[in-house]
Amino acid sequence: MAMSSRVGSSVVLPGPVMTASGTAGHGAELARYMDLAELGAVVVKSLSAAPWAGNPAPRVHATTGGGMLNSVGLQGPGVEAWLEEELPDLLAATPRVVASIWGFTVEDYAKAASMLADAPAEVVAVEVNLSCPNVEDRRHMFAHSASAAAEAVGATAGCGRPRWAKLSPNVTDVVEIAGAVLDAGAEALTLVNTVMGLAINPATRRPRLGSGARGGGLSGPAIKPVAVRAVFDCRAAFPDAAIVGVGGIATGEDAVEFLLAGANAVQVGTATFADPRAPVRVQRELAKWCQHNGVSDVNDLIGAAQ
Repeated sequence: MAMSSRVGSSVVLPGPVMTASGTAGHGAELARYMDLAELGAVVVKSLSAAPWAGNPAPRVHATTGGGMLNSVGLQGPGVEAWLEEELPDLLAATPRVVASIWGFTVEDYAKAASMLADAPAEVVAVEVNLSCPNVEDRRHMFAHSASAAAEAVGATAGCGRPRWAKLSPNVTDVVEIAGAVLDAGAEALTLVNTVMGLAINPATRRPRLGSGARGGGLSGPAIKPVAVRAVFDCRAAFPDAAIVGVGGIATGEDAVEFLLAGANAVQVGTATFADPRAPVRVQRELAKWCQHNGVSDVNDLIGAAQ
């Protein structure tokens, strides 16, 4: 059974399943639950150039059907501290890491990317998280504007490795923005980030999360059809683009659905909170599904539903 997967022209993974940024920590937090080297790669929480405290508590609220609303606010130690304090233990557990970066300005993205230029070769790609408020554009998210998203991606070339643009589903036409970031140098699309949501406590009549009226990002099974649609539409529009699918994947069959839609690889996120072994379990279930259905190479599934 052939399980290796290629994301773009230069990133080859032994398997198509990765962790999703924001759900696996900054380092080797999940190593106690599974062999991280068995995964395609570990994608760490998004990092800014400088440390960032994130949003006030409470930051997480469970939703019906196994979902989650979060407003962690991209808390992180900053790129420099991550390279020195978190990455060494992670590299002891896996030889393939995808760093994730974010910023409030284009300059922030450029700085975070350049700080990764001398990272070890095991950092095989940089995922550019574009679902961040752009303070230069009245705090509109970078991912909600084709021009802003392209500018941020273009500014990250200094990382010296493949860049994956992580896009938001909270737009009218994700294909337009996908085309812009591909033109700006993104080697892959990561589809999709969380869906904007809000939960209100009837007893207090106030929002449940510490971010207040800003709400949070909805993840988990409820957003899977949204993510699958984004992958399907972008594969149809960009037949040769690399696509990483993410959003509500909890089983091997979920992963199959994303691959059929057109993803080259997938990421498992929210399911990890209920089952820390979920990424490895999903990859094993995917392999078993292929064996039971006469698929000798997982790549034969990519875009088969087009």
